[in-house]
Amino acid sequence: MKKRKRTEAVCALILWLGISLVFESFSLQVYGAEEADAGFSVESPGAFLMEASTGTVIYEKDADTRRSPASVTKIMTALLIFENLENGKLHLSDEVVTSAHAKSMGGSQVFLEEGEKQTVETLLKCILVASGNDAAVAMAEHIAGTEEEFVSRMNQKAEELGMENTHFTDCCGLTDSEEHYTTPRDIALMSRELITKYPEVFDYTRIWMENITHVTARGSSEFGLTNTNKLLRSYDGCDGLKTGSTSKALFCISATAERNGIRLISVIMAGPDSKTRFRNAAELFNYGFGSCRLYTDENRDPLPDAEVRGGTEPSVSCKYQEGFRYLDTEGMDFSLVEKEILLREDLMAPIEKGETLGKAVYRLNGEVLGEVPIVAGETLKKAEFLDYLKKLWERYQSI
Repeated sequence: MKKRKRTEAVCALILWLGISLVFESFSLQVYGAEEADAGFSVESPGAFLMEASTGTVIYEKDADTRRSPASVTKIMTALLIFENLENGKLHLSDEVVTSAHAKSMGGSQVFLEEGEKQTVETLLKCILVASGNDAAVAMAEHIAGTEEEFVSRMNQKAEELGMENTHFTDCCGLTDSEEHYTTPRDIALMSRELITKYPEVFDYTRIWMENITHVTARGSSEFGLTNTNKLLRSYDGCDGLKTGSTSKALFCISATAERNGIRLISVIMAGPDSKTRFRNAAELFNYGFGSCRLYTDENRDPLPDAEVRGGTEPSVSCKYQEGFRYLDTEGMDFSLVEKEILLREDLMAPIEKGETLGKAVYRLNGEVLGEVPIVAGETLKKAEFLDYLKKLWERYQSI
């Protein structure tokens, strides 16, 4: 009897050990899977990767910690310059006079002299290629009267873009002020706004080397600009955007690259050295391009007219407000995407051109991927008494 009990105890122990080993093995496998999922990382303290057209966040690391951005600040400066070009308050051929304050800027500069005149286009090159602090301040003063007023507009724009952890105290990033800060996420937001709304910025950020001419009281001289973004030469598809470094900020970059129709924004903050900054930005690109596919629908197929009651016509033409883009990182089968057109059935005249009449809904395996508004392609007036008389007369004549 005792022997039998010992045998049962040994068997129970063996069974318990076996279960423990299996459970441990399973736990290691699960842990390993989690590590694999979260295994990609970069060594710089702050990082962010975004797809530009959709705004999809692909990777983030300490993305909302406030840090000094150094010359990456100039992305916002460039954004305001392009806004002024768009609204006609500024022209590329306008001449800008360098003030004593602009000339006094240290750090990265193109050595503008007080009283020197340069065109807006030349100063854009100085800012976006060579990261000229003096050029940035000269442009800020030209647009807003003072750098302080320009910085106020920068902060207003940051608020409009939802940059919740950003505050600027200068237009070039040279300051060591604790009140001058942003985050990897916010840098991506302003970078996206700049490159999607003003793609002409690439005409400048793609420049590797170019000469400008200084014309001062001492005569004329050539000065060479060399792009601070080394990824232009080392990473296929990279065509921007802005670097920055100071002893406080360490090494930062907001880089952008495009491959196979996918444009990514790669942000690094507080890199320990310049090489690490560029390497980490490239690693983010590799991770993004390796894991992303973009589903696009330009929405060029014809739409049915929308029926409208009480109008001068029984229906109004429709059009898509925009194309549709969806970024996939999970290997979806895009051939299974379905598009459903949903038009409102309660439409009453008048209808204004551009008014929302419905939507196109995109689904995959029952899950909604996104929607695109369908809008009126024309204005439809409300029918008046004379319009009804006209319709009656037309019907009478057709009898």
